[in-house]
Amino acid sequence: MRRVPILLLLVSVTLLSACRQAKVTSYRAPKETPDPLHPGLAAASTNAATAPRPGTPAPAAPGSDMASTAVPTAEGSDLTWTAPAGWKPKTPGAMRKGSFTVSGPEGEADLSITAFPGDVGGELANLNRWRGQIQLAPLASGDLTTATTRLQQNGLSFVLVDFVSPSATKPARIVGAMVPVNGATWFFKLMGPDPTVSAAKPAFLTFLQTVRAPAAP
Repeated sequence: MRRVPILLLLVSVTLLSACRQAKVTSYRAPKETPDPLHPGLAAASTNAATAPRPGTPAPAAPGSDMASTAVPTAEGSDLTWTAPAGWKPKTPGAMRKGSFTVSGPEGEADLSITAFPGDVGGELANLNRWRGQIQLAPLASGDLTTATTRLQQNGLSFVLVDFVSPSATKPARIVGAMVPVNGATWFFKLMGPDPTVSAAKPAFLTFLQTVRAPAAP
């Protein structure tokens, strides 16, 4: 009769051991997550990543303007001019002595100033290059008189032109001037949508009045 309690005790011990083993094998430790950065540390980390390297020049302030510019020609002499306040200066680049963006009713036009040695092929060749840029047929030599206007000012002799392309969808226009200076030829060209260039033409003509040759030593 005493064997029954002993068997019950053995069964209880076995079940208790199995339960403990089951609990141990089914336990999983939670994953550790890093603490979030303090807001101040996070900002410092972002600023450090985006800060410019030592010695890097600061970017130019937006809206800076170039009211007056003096640049050398291909032969070493120079011209000076004063640009209208509304023209936005751009980096001239290797081929340009000056460069501006001119805003208007139909988008932006480009004002370029270049200078090359000699006559660069002569008036007719230069004007026909401009006409080709807006898909116009070349002029004949006999057309120069009617296609150009001569202007004498500040001791300089300008040749002025005004070309409009025949495009019905988006006509383009060039208002430009050429002037010989000390063995080189300077080109002032305003090119862009016809309405924009047309609206800027009076300012362009006023701008030409500010162009001056260097003073004699």
